[in-house]
Amino acid sequence: MSHWIVAPIVLPAILAPFIIMVLRYHLDLQRIFSVAGTVGLLGIALTLTAQASGGEIQVYELGNWPAPFGIVLVLDRMSAMMVLLTAVLALPVVLYAIGSGWDERGRHFHPLFQFQLMGVCGAFLTGDAFNLFVFFEVLLIASYGLMTHGGGAVRLKAGVQYVTYNLLGSTLFLFALGTIYAVTGTLNMADLAVRVAEIPDEDTALLRVGAVLLLLVFCVKAAVLPLHFWLPASYANAPLPVAALFAIMTKVGSYSILRVYTLVFGPDVNATAGLIGDWLLPAALLTLAVGTIGILGAQHIARMVAFGAIASMGTLLIAVSLFTEEATAAALYYTVHSTFAAALLFLTADLVMRRQGGAIAGFAPMAQSGLIASLFFAGAIALAGMPPLSGFVGKLLILDASRDATDFAVIWAVILISSFVTIVGLARAGSLIFWKSHEGRHNTEADPENADELPHLPAPEPNPGLAFSAVFGSLAGLVVLTIFAGPALDYAESTADQLFAPESYIEAVLGGDQE
Repeated sequence: MSHWIVAPIVLPAILAPFIIMVLRYHLDLQRIFSVAGTVGLLGIALTLTAQASGGEIQVYELGNWPAPFGIVLVLDRMSAMMVLLTAVLALPVVLYAIGSGWDERGRHFHPLFQFQLMGVCGAFLTGDAFNLFVFFEVLLIASYGLMTHGGGAVRLKAGVQYVTYNLLGSTLFLFALGTIYAVTGTLNMADLAVRVAEIPDEDTALLRVGAVLLLLVFCVKAAVLPLHFWLPASYANAPLPVAALFAIMTKVGSYSILRVYTLVFGPDVNATAGLIGDWLLPAALLTLAVGTIGILGAQHIARMVAFGAIASMGTLLIAVSLFTEEATAAALYYTVHSTFAAALLFLTADLVMRRQGGAIAGFAPMAQSGLIASLFFAGAIALAGMPPLSGFVGKLLILDASRDATDFAVIWAVILISSFVTIVGLARAGSLIFWKSHEGRHNTEADPENADELPHLPAPEPNPGLAFSAVFGSLAGLVVLTIFAGPALDYAESTADQLFAPESYIEAVLGGDQE
């Protein structure tokens, strides 16, 4: 039993209280330990990914209590990939928070950041449905602290809205778990897969209710329409480095759908047959459409990027809802792409807002205008799915995977039209922010509506070199994913094969005791 599996949870869980109790008055030391911990997490994630890449599924039994009686963590290709994605994303985000000075605008940024990493990694590694709920709550507590970091009435209001909506989702999660436990007598996911398969078809009505409730919970986390209302205001009003980290948060929802509905409620379970396609596909199509319209109509850059995150989740969940190995491989590839693309645009939006505010309008030319415009242009290409970046590859994979679907014409039409509208919306925003500022040279006298915004802009980055390096680090993730699209897709295909053959997962967790 390798102790490496529990390390992504234990490291931030130890580091966060240490920073609070020992380093709370020493910001420089907090930064050093937080960055060192994030680098350590990245090293651990690389080690776990290397271990999982061969296809072996590893199980960590806490307290040596065997499943299904004890708590287990499970490492397979998908969980290793998601932990690695979290660690790779966290490093440029924490560096940007330091370089931009966001971490000193409030208290306990770095401990909350580490608790957030703990919750995300725990959600990806747990093999128990109840502990998935526990890690969801860790995410909720830490994310609320991060959202309201720096204070302000608008940010506090958005944070309360975020917490209220997600607490309702958590309550629904408990109802779902209680329903499933009442039917099966277990919440270990591998044991659930065995028990669910043994239930006669005529006794599965309550089980289907639990499966539907779980899907609704995961859709809340993934911001699927009509359960997406918390995301635009919450992400747009949060500190944008925090919003960049939250790019992985919605992926927890899509991960949970893939994990539970391939392992527990798989395609061979009659009680839940067709649930994903019948319910999730229309919702995903509407999510993509609404997110795209939001991009086109947004008047604030942060809100525009938030709608971009909604649109990317719609695209991702279209692939998930097709529920085939080919589509799942495309979804996994697009998961990595959309995470880096959203993070890049959120960080770039923060650079813009520091210099001329968030309104999509032309003010006087900003400092480092050309450099920021280049970053925005790259992020726009990535989000819209244009070549040569990985978004084009990801959308092409999803379109190809949907060719045999019953509604393939609708899927193709929605994805292609939304891509065009996204291009128009981002081009409009870019031209107003970066080109009109040079042509019209807006000033506060000519535009009294925005006059109150400019005098209250944050101070320039205390360390602009570090801040820009962090943003370029997010862009580098997209470039690497594009260059190594072949190996990345091979890994995604192997992961999809492993997901749709859950026997090895069940065997690894239960140790042959499922007979």
